[in-house]
Amino acid sequence: MTAIEDFPGFRAPLLSRERTIARPGFNRWLVPPAALAIHLCIGMAYGFSVFWLPLSRAIGISDPVVCEGMGLSSALFTTSCDWRVADLGWIYTLFFVLLGSSAAIWGGWLETAGPRRAGVVAALCWSGGMVVSGFGVMTHQLWLMWLGSGLIGGIGLGLGYISPVSTLIKWFPDRRGLATGMAIMGFGGGAMIGAPLADRLMNHFQSVTGVGVWQTFFVMAVVYFVFMLAGAFGYRVPPAGWKPEGWQPKVSARKAGMITRHHVHLRDAHKTRQFWLIWLVLCLNVSAGIGVIGMASPMLQEIFAGSLVGRPDLGFTQLDAGQKAAIAAIAAGFAGLLSLFNIAGRLCWASASDRLGRKTTYFIFFGLGIVLYLLAPSAAY
Repeated sequence: MTAIEDFPGFRAPLLSRERTIARPGFNRWLVPPAALAIHLCIGMAYGFSVFWLPLSRAIGISDPVVCEGMGLSSALFTTSCDWRVADLGWIYTLFFVLLGSSAAIWGGWLETAGPRRAGVVAALCWSGGMVVSGFGVMTHQLWLMWLGSGLIGGIGLGLGYISPVSTLIKWFPDRRGLATGMAIMGFGGGAMIGAPLADRLMNHFQSVTGVGVWQTFFVMAVVYFVFMLAGAFGYRVPPAGWKPEGWQPKVSARKAGMITRHHVHLRDAHKTRQFWLIWLVLCLNVSAGIGVIGMASPMLQEIFAGSLVGRPDLGFTQLDAGQKAAIAAIAAGFAGLLSLFNIAGRLCWASASDRLGRKTTYFIFFGLGIVLYLLAPSAAY
């Protein structure tokens, strides 16, 4: 089938969906790298915990400047008190609230505007949000960080998350689970690259007058913007009616009653009981995982402290600057390790669902999750 961009004299706007329609013979395996380029960048949202402890002493540098009785509203505008980790953690909450809501609000727009336009907007929001956050650190205004990384960056997360998923599913109707896994594994793996990079940049830029966070934000914003633009312009969508060579969609197989006999339009999906049951289960599962990942770096540093550098007798506040730098690097590596398993889990479970079925796969990993969370407290002894 001839793509619209092949007609002589045709000139579609650079970011339009028409400009992304693939030419005949296009190799669909060229699309996953473009999707990964975007998801590996926005996946740094999982690694933001490496910034919490440095930011909690942005004024005091070596030790936090603590103001007794400071509430959250005061923390948003103070220029003389260091922020608490709990105040900074709200950025992480905003990340994922905005991710879900923006994906829901602009998901329909993505289908008409095309993945390239959505990817460019995601790059502008995600990188632009980091720049705004950098100015927030420079001026010590927490509300600017909430606005930048939390609000603007969260919108970028939502658009950047769904555009690769939507595109890859169109290219891999024969392997929908694998397609979804290839898209979202980059999001899970973003911290594996971003967290150690952020730690190195902060160590490079830190001085007696600063912890090096705002410079790190600016550098990472530029790097992410370049890679996300490359991913957005690498997107292609299949022509109408395209399907993999030799593949025919299955028209039977009502496995375990999973396929309904009735059509439910997207605008009516939220009116069904099944929608809210799935939403509730996924919300609880994601909240549990994000709760751990969001505080992974400070949690490891403050709980294990000197044990990480062979001094189990020392608490976190008793460590010198060199020891704190060493455990910060270990914590960044731990965030990266979580990210590595995040990659593996997303790809393996998504791929397995093509064979096991979605319902069976859900039962297995939700059941395992319950058991592992119950065992977690005893694992500390």
